[in-house]
Amino acid sequence: MLMSHLRELFAQTQFVRFWVSRLAGIMANQMLMVAVGWHMYDLTASAWDLGMVGLFQFVPALVMTLPAGQVADRFNRARIFAACMLTQAGVASLLLWATLSGHASRELILGLSVALGLARAFQMPAQQALTPLLVPRALLQRAIAVSSSGMEVAVISGPALGGLLYTTGASTVYITCTALLLVAFMLAIVIRYDFVPARKASSWGDVFAGLHFVWQRKVLLGATSLDLFAVLLGGATALLPIYAKDILHTGPVGLGLLRAAPAVGALTMSLVLTRWPLDRKVGPRLLMAVGVFGLATLVFGLSSSFWLSMFALAVTGAADNVSVVTRLTLTQLETPDEMRGRVAAVNSIFIGASNQLGEFESGVTAAAFGAVGSVVLGGVGSMLIAAAWTRLFPDLAKRDRMS
Repeated sequence: MLMSHLRELFAQTQFVRFWVSRLAGIMANQMLMVAVGWHMYDLTASAWDLGMVGLFQFVPALVMTLPAGQVADRFNRARIFAACMLTQAGVASLLLWATLSGHASRELILGLSVALGLARAFQMPAQQALTPLLVPRALLQRAIAVSSSGMEVAVISGPALGGLLYTTGASTVYITCTALLLVAFMLAIVIRYDFVPARKASSWGDVFAGLHFVWQRKVLLGATSLDLFAVLLGGATALLPIYAKDILHTGPVGLGLLRAAPAVGALTMSLVLTRWPLDRKVGPRLLMAVGVFGLATLVFGLSSSFWLSMFALAVTGAADNVSVVTRLTLTQLETPDEMRGRVAAVNSIFIGASNQLGEFESGVTAAAFGAVGSVVLGGVGSMLIAAAWTRLFPDLAKRDRMS
């Protein structure tokens, strides 16, 4: 039965082009992040400079995401996505040239990190708002689940492949990334869908319309803010090196397995949701998934067994995937097409804030209470958020169907 559902979905030619393009792009981006980090550390041996690489990507992405949402609602989203792939291919090729010519430097890497952040700002709203235009409405939840599966495969395999290729030199990674991103560009540029260009001039009010739209619709506000606060409090990724070395007493290989565990759980759950989409009790199951995420985080925090910790992290990934697929499906179904880019931009800001601020929160609470205390508090906090949102957003808690 699963294969029949997949055949029906993959009969949608334009969606398949986009899915493969996105898979190649995400894998290349993951490889590029590994290589850029290692390359910077090879050049400067500075942990501060490693942090600057992330900051130089995050700030332009944060500043430009709302305007990028407006662009996604006014222009062809497939062309925007293709342009982002081409921009990243240009960054990878410049890094390749700099490496081979001996011109690689701290300043060059930081400057190109800004370009990557800008490309990401425009990529995220365009790709989120594009999927509903490529599949029938009845297949949307499965399309989002399959897209999530592809993303998890790329997130699992990309860093591992990037690290393996880097052993033969940074140039090997950069040339591979360039090739993958050019494939992504060529697939994206031939995506076709019914597109009607916007006729009215845009204004600053239009740029912030996505925020107003989400604020006025309590189901969307509840689902989006639920994910924000749950990941903000419950994320344990930043503390995994401490757990691997000092608590679970495993080496770099064990750390790699711990980092991969949530993605494996998410991939497994996305395959389950492809076969059995959520049809009823959508709101209660979303809140339950966040509660399970918090409970699994609590188990991980208290565990001193490597395999129990692996299982707990996999459960967090599976629960988070239920939240992601449900939230994205609700958002796409509740949002008219002319607003999808700007609403997707709001969603992108929430995701970026939860991940970036979540790592900061983990570091601060770990400094105050220790790593175990930080993760335990985060797990309890996520469960309390799920309980509180049941009262604060009754429309979400009572939501039965996706649409």
